Amino acid sequence: MPFDPGELVVRRHFMRDDLLARAWVGRVVSDDERGLLLWVPDGSPYKNIGAADGRKFRQVPFAEWSATAKAMETLPWHGSALMLHPPGDPWSVWLWVGPSGFQGWYVNLELPAVRWAGGVDTIDYDLDVVVAPDRTWRWKDEDEFAAHLLVPDTYWVEDEAAVRADGWRAVERIQAGVFPFDGTWTDFRPDPSWGVPDELPPGWDAPAAWFRPIPPPA
Repeated sequence: MPFDPGELVVRRHFMRDDLLARAWVGRVVSDDERGLLLWVPDGSPYKNIGAADGRKFRQVPFAEWSATAKAMETLPWHGSALMLHPPGDPWSVWLWVGPSGFQGWYVNLELPAVRWAGGVDTIDYDLDVVVAPDRTWRWKDEDEFAAHLLVPDTYWVEDEAAVRADGWRAVERIQAGVFPFDGTWTDFRPDPSWGVPDELPPGWDAPAAWFRPIPPPA
């Protein structure tokens, strides 16, 4: 079932199958054949994983990450964005929106979004593409992606070549200026009545969508 416009839902990143790493709260803009489009305004609360001793994820040597005690903290999200989850695509596309309007796109390479009753779940692949309004582009986090691949027992990306190929497919669409890089939603303004959520909806920490219990036979 599609989500309703204006509904608050959760977008979540997992590490491997079951370790929740990030959770955002977004307002549904639309949910149709183009995908689920969420509005995440600046200042929204989001959950972010780190070490239990207070270190941020990137402050922990990745070779030590699996053995590190972990904790989630609540932080304010910086930067307003539309987040599009195209059905079946191994990425989401974010449109950054500032006070003066559209600021560019961001392609987050990830597992195709899996829906559940409270939102969508994915596994983040680290490598991203940053796209300016004129559609010039660059890779982001290549060094982190390469460093994590050196720790295969911990890292959740199993096929480096597939992730890079997905990135190049996204770049082809960027260069061709096809949807969603064709100007769609670049004039977006949120409904003034939406405001900024003050907390994540209940269930933000539910098991990953791929672990939903199967009901017993009738």
